[in-house]
Amino acid sequence: MYKKIIVAVDIAEFEKGERILRKASTLLDGGGSLLLLNVVENLPGYLVSDLSVDLIVKARQEAEQTLIDLKAKAGVTAEIEIREGSPAREILAAAEQRKADLIVVASHVPDFSNYFIGATADRIVRYAKCSVLIDR
Repeated sequence: MYKKIIVAVDIAEFEKGERILRKASTLLDGGGSLLLLNVVENLPGYLVSDLSVDLIVKARQEAEQTLIDLKAKAGVTAEIEIREGSPAREILAAAEQRKADLIVVASHVPDFSNYFIGATADRIVRYAKCSVLIDR
């Protein structure tokens, strides 16, 4: 089993997030830890100049509240972290910083360029230095 698991959740996909969080909790060693992670994507510069800082802060707060709700609904103990940037890059960085031994991520229905598992999941699988579980 695993001692440090990162569960990367897209807050727009609450049901998938709940499913992978429950699955990850069954893979956790006694005394292990779960990190529930969401990445708020950076907006292009031309959009940021037109948006208020309050809108970006509100997006982070909404993400955090969604993860709190998700954790409560799944009935699991997990730390919560919100990051900003490219989802794949930030998930991989969190895994390295925390010395995770498993990343769990849900995959969406991909387009032609990422036919098998999706863009973010594809990058995580290619570059992770630990095991990765992709839930379809």
